[in-house]
Amino acid sequence: MEAPANILPRSLTCTFNAMLPTRLVTDVAIAGAGLAGITAAIEALNRGRRVLLLDRDTEENLGGLARESFGGLWFAGSPIQRRYRIRDSVELGLQDWLATGELGPDDHWPRAWARAYVERCMPDIYHWLTALGIKFMPMPMWIERGLYQPGNSVPRFHVVWGTGHVLATTLSNHLLNHPRRKLLDLKFGHRVDALLTTGGRVVGLRGSTEPDGQPFEVAADAVIIAAGGINGDIERVRRHWHADWGSPPAVILNGSHRFADGTLHDAAAAAGAVLTHLDLQWNYAAGIRHWRPRQPDHGLSLLPSKSALWLNARGERIGPMPLVAGFDTRELVAQICRQPGGYSWQLLNRRIALKELSVSGAEFNPPFRKRQRLAVARDLLFGNRWLYDELTRNSEDIVQAATLPELVERMNALNGEDVVDLATVEAAVARYDAAIDRGPRFHNDEQLRRIAFMRRWPGDRLRTCAFQKILDPRARPLMAIREHIVSRKSMGGIQTDLDCRALDRAGQPIAGLFAAGEAAGFGGGGMHGKRSLEGTFLGGCLLTGRVAGRLA
Repeated sequence: MEAPANILPRSLTCTFNAMLPTRLVTDVAIAGAGLAGITAAIEALNRGRRVLLLDRDTEENLGGLARESFGGLWFAGSPIQRRYRIRDSVELGLQDWLATGELGPDDHWPRAWARAYVERCMPDIYHWLTALGIKFMPMPMWIERGLYQPGNSVPRFHVVWGTGHVLATTLSNHLLNHPRRKLLDLKFGHRVDALLTTGGRVVGLRGSTEPDGQPFEVAADAVIIAAGGINGDIERVRRHWHADWGSPPAVILNGSHRFADGTLHDAAAAAGAVLTHLDLQWNYAAGIRHWRPRQPDHGLSLLPSKSALWLNARGERIGPMPLVAGFDTRELVAQICRQPGGYSWQLLNRRIALKELSVSGAEFNPPFRKRQRLAVARDLLFGNRWLYDELTRNSEDIVQAATLPELVERMNALNGEDVVDLATVEAAVARYDAAIDRGPRFHNDEQLRRIAFMRRWPGDRLRTCAFQKILDPRARPLMAIREHIVSRKSMGGIQTDLDCRALDRAGQPIAGLFAAGEAAGFGGGGMHGKRSLEGTFLGGCLLTGRVAGRLA
């Protein structure tokens, strides 16, 4: 609702001279129309509040990065788990969470939010979503099992049937068709730059429209920051690089939202809010360049093939503990950052790629996104030929060849220098294939042992080869994928209490200011600690969005 520049009545709507800021008035102003912002808006409307939802993006991208995600959510004690006789509980889930994240006794609000998530994920997320018509794939996936640190003791990753696209669309439609829709004002192309404060209280927002630059101001009883994290700004990612990872690599691809640049983190800090744990980031080790980029250095995150050999820039097999996805994502990133060049190669063949290679997100999983059951079954049983063709035809980071010498030659040509050593690669492949030839009783290669362990769970057995040799002539051509670190999610952010109120340095709530989703480190300014158990990002957006919307 717009108001004259000199006064702020609640009922008058008017347009002003472009030289003066447009003035808007509402009860609850929400910056960011991603999953957290949408959820907060729904809850505020449920309570009869007038809501102004602002987003820098365009209307068709309502739902933010969640729309592009695979749509996995972490639950402990779900009906789907019980169907597979998985014994899970709040106690076990919290035990795994705190140990995995290495949350210490001084992490008061992160620990409080971790407990809140584990205790409330079923009633406040699972049952709420299923009541809205959301369905989940029939079997939970088992990822982040833990390597040197504990991980998920049991499968907990529940994938929305239809991916994050259906999740975001369902919630967007629920918002747009809300019985109190008249109380909602949606404005896109609105960049929020600063918070308005009076006497220590946050009383509104200030920003400008894009692309015309028209300034605007919003007066509100409550402001919710739900604008994502910092990982869309690669320079910020570098500045807050965790000490455990050493120096950031020369190339970091951007797999976050292009507007997740930390602008509102700065605004919150200027209003007195505490920013914490910004060095806790959830990045991925297997990024390739997007051939249809929507932002600078746009990266896709591959789900790395478990049967591929993971090599460094020189062609040496990374170890002594070989890298295998599905156990500790953070450790994969740490290992790659220690390697020469700060990037890696995965060496595999066509048979492995068809069965195991996939890309995270909705865009490259059309059968899941479109809920095509027969197509999903076909790809699981016979291999995903569409994705294989799409990647090999378009990706500049993938090379193929009939023989290993030819493949290494092409790897070096891609880099523009003779860095990969053929003899080193040949020796690594020969040792791995020989270990497979000795048979499962004699598998003393850690990668093969972990493959055997993963294949015990049906959800992984469907997508993991049974000890596939690299140089199997029936599985060619050979393939090498050059992989860079890809920036993805911020696990730190604005510190909040359990009511999503932003806290100042004295630990006191800042009147009128709330934070939700990734902007709040998904709760408390860092509820995951060092590691996520996956599925808690979308879940954290939903839970904190609901809490913030109820209490704003």
